[in-house]
Amino acid sequence: MVVTGHVREKRGYYHIVLNYKDENGERKTPSKSTGLPLKGNKKRAEAMLQEAKEEKKLELEKLRKQREQESPDNPAEILFTTYMSNWLEMMRPNIELTTYASYFNNIERRINPYFEKYYPTLKLNEVTPQHIQGFYSYDLKRVKANTVLRRHANIRKALQYAFKIGLIASNPADRIERPKKKTFVGSIYNQKELEQLFELVYGKQIEFAVMLAAFYGLRRSEVVGLKWSAIDFEEKKISLRHTVTQATIEGKSTIIEKDRMKTKKSYRSLPLIQPFEELLLRLKAQQEENRRLCGKAYCLKSEAYIYVDVMGARVKPNYITQNFPSLLVKNKMRRIRYHDLRHSCASLLHANGVSAKEIQEWLGHSDISTTLNIYTHLDWGSKVASANAIIKVYPDDKKRLKVS
Repeated sequence: MVVTGHVREKRGYYHIVLNYKDENGERKTPSKSTGLPLKGNKKRAEAMLQEAKEEKKLELEKLRKQREQESPDNPAEILFTTYMSNWLEMMRPNIELTTYASYFNNIERRINPYFEKYYPTLKLNEVTPQHIQGFYSYDLKRVKANTVLRRHANIRKALQYAFKIGLIASNPADRIERPKKKTFVGSIYNQKELEQLFELVYGKQIEFAVMLAAFYGLRRSEVVGLKWSAIDFEEKKISLRHTVTQATIEGKSTIIEKDRMKTKKSYRSLPLIQPFEELLLRLKAQQEENRRLCGKAYCLKSEAYIYVDVMGARVKPNYITQNFPSLLVKNKMRRIRYHDLRHSCASLLHANGVSAKEIQEWLGHSDISTTLNIYTHLDWGSKVASANAIIKVYPDDKKRLKVS
């Protein structure tokens, strides 16, 4: 059973608000005062919220078991939305927190609200391909096909488990027409635009994130997760072994630290070049000065990490993706995503003759097809060079032709 909630301020006191579906599948959002005044009691209120959530989970689980005992011969007659929530909770211990956050967002914020609104009494054993197809058609008016495909994957996987344990005779999600996946084409900055960007970010907090993404092609999680221990100043080497991600789980933003990378290929070592070494030394000096100035107020919890703010707190992943677009707008630069700096890195490597295999190793792709399909977009200069190379095979009177 999924029970979420939050703490809110009301008339000078903290109140607990729970969010769950009762034994009939109806959404409930009861509110209760903690009796705690606002000043100095936020952590106590949050602890009370957690306790209330656990109590409600136990209560709902008890009611669920009672209902199953009352109708053991028809377990498939539970509501489709209730089954989806139960399946999500069953999956939680077996998947990464970031994966769970994605599943939760798809099921509890998108799939179930649709079926609760349009098919509130739909049982698990009554779900047809038409029901699912209708949801996809509805969703396609609001989001892209690739997003709908991810939600389809959740529905299909949940129903496949129901089929596997005998709750339904077949999986209706296997008999629908899936939206066509659209090939992603990333935007990139050319060398001139990158040089302009580097000038803009110099000395700013976002400089570190921009430099690592644009030159080394690091992912956001790798940037925030980079530790001082990963830098070998003597051997001039950077070792990528740790990530930090941010996900919203049950309505609460959560930071996830892992001594694991996205894939085995993501574990990689890169050369420490002089400009970046100088940036690191500059950051180290700044942090030592900030620590001296702030004294006991300086945060030591994140001292192992490189990317920290003036108070020593580790910069959150969302800071990057929230502030990078603002920087571009403010300085009237062409809008790209932060992740597109990784594309730009790959494109420049390709334009300078680096092979696809070498780019794969530099970026840490598990499959070279990812490198070939997404990142090796030829810039116009490369296409012109290719065209002139082809002209050379034409007869002599054609060799004088040039592409401009």
